[in-house]
This record gives sequence, structure tokens and C-alpha cells, in this order.
Amino acid sequence: MNLEPEISFTASRSSGPGGQNVNKVNTRVIARFDLMASQILNEAQKHTLFHKLKNRINKEGQLIVACEETRSQHRNKEMAIDLLHQLVGLALKPVTKRKATRPTRNSKLKRLQSKKIQSQRKENRRRPDIQ
Repeated sequence: MNLEPEISFTASRSSGPGGQNVNKVNTRVIARFDLMASQILNEAQKHTLFHKLKNRINKEGQLIVACEETRSQHRNKEMAIDLLHQLVGLALKPVTKRKATRPTRNSKLKRLQSKKIQSQRKENRRRPDIQ
């Protein structure tokens, strides 16, 4: 799914590495994807994204991603696009249901053995009985 036509970008001064470059060049990139106005996504996908990514969505319904890792605005823009694609892809990926399985005989034995070892440790911490 190509979201790039619907992504808007703004650039600002970065707080990252770069020395005096930080004070002169706008390298921080903020990518905004408007979920409400999106023509690419259907209503079910929009609802899923709103539910799963609610911490990254502002009041206007925009999914916001910022990147200021490198000194290059172009590279930060590419990284912001990649992150946006990853977030949307993971949020839209269907959740597979867990199949219930029974514990194996070996796992039961391991669990009982570890319980026995733990009880021995605790038993050894007690004061000895003096009679």
C-alpha cells in the first residue's frame, strides 16, 4: 500500500547531531498522514488504525511521525516514510488466534523439577531444628 501521495511533510530545526549545522539547517522532518481524508484506506482500515495507533494520532485525525536521526533532511524524510509504512502495516496486519495446546510430558517434568529445586532452596534457608 503506497501512502506517499497522501503524506505531507514539514521540516524544522533538529536537536540531533551536527554542531553548528543544527542551528542553520532544518533537518528534522515531521510526516503527517491524514486518516480521515485518506482515499487509499477503507472505513474498516481507518477504524482499526484509529484504535491501534491512538497515541500517535492528533485531534485532527492525523497520524504523525517525526524523524531527526541524521544530519540529512532527505534521509530523515525517507526514514519517516519507512516508519509510517511500518506502523500502518503492523496495525493492519490481522491478529492470528492462539491455538490452545496441552503441555508436553517433558515440560511437566521440568516444571515439577524446578519446583522441587525451589522448595529445597527455601527449606535450606530455614533454621535447623534443635531438639
